Amino acid sequence: MIIATPVPILSDNYAWLLRDEESGCIAIVDPADPAPVAAAIDAAGGKLDMILLTHHHGDHVAGTDAIRARYGAPVVGAAADAHRLPKLDRAVKEGSEVDLGASTARVFETPGHTVGHISFYFPDGGVLLCGDTLFSLGCGLLLEGTPQQMYSSLNRFAALPGDTLVCCGHEYTESNARFALFADPENLDLHAYAEKVAALRAAGQPTVPSRLADELECNPFLRAPDVATLADLRARKDNFK
Repeated sequence: MIIATPVPILSDNYAWLLRDEESGCIAIVDPADPAPVAAAIDAAGGKLDMILLTHHHGDHVAGTDAIRARYGAPVVGAAADAHRLPKLDRAVKEGSEVDLGASTARVFETPGHTVGHISFYFPDGGVLLCGDTLFSLGCGLLLEGTPQQMYSSLNRFAALPGDTLVCCGHEYTESNARFALFADPENLDLHAYAEKVAALRAAGQPTVPSRLADELECNPFLRAPDVATLADLRARKDNFK
């Protein structure tokens, strides 16, 4: 089983430390800031078996070469984005599988935020590393992709088991909750979830990973019935104050 632990980095990002319980193998996802990432790896035993990258943005990959140099771990990322990622030791695509000890991740191509974005899903442990495609109570900006691409990517996630842990790339949940409540004010599940989020942030605690079942009840982007609705939500969120 995979255990995923958020590693706070930069102003509001998370890298994710993954541990395969059976083998003890360790991976890090999106190590943009070397110092806190190295501290987390050292606290977990000082050995790193793999670096996983979801997309090319600097706030996800800037520390990759420093972490690779320090621990000698191979880097895995999207074949379609190899030209703008740090040098890859393994380039993957839709349908690829990535082994971490006794656990295996499925690679999903999940464009929308960027055209080359990928996500990693570990069925054993129910861990979804979704980068900036899906956030708790939100979704990524359409910086390169289209509403259709984002809608299709979110539908991929929506089909996963409800107990899947959503391990996203940013601590955006509290601000996302404000827009979600504006967009879906009658959703009682959302009101309860927003209160939980506010309490966690007031205590200085992360709001992720979240459960996919909660996102399906509360996240307006996952609940969008069609592409047009998602596009409208995203446009309104882009201009929401």
